[in-house]
Amino acid sequence: MKATFNAVLIPIAVILTSIFMLSACNTVEGLGKDMQAGGKELQKAATDEHSH
Repeated sequence: MKATFNAVLIPIAVILTSIFMLSACNTVEGLGKDMQAGGKELQKAATDEHSH
């Protein structure tokens, strides 16, 4: 019984861990893009303010 439980539990744990890691990777990538866009807007605003 115990071997069967482990045979089911381990693949499920591996799949869930893989899904979590992939979703975290996409989240970090999206955060990086958002920060980059915010930095560009800040730089544009500073350049516009400096030229007036």
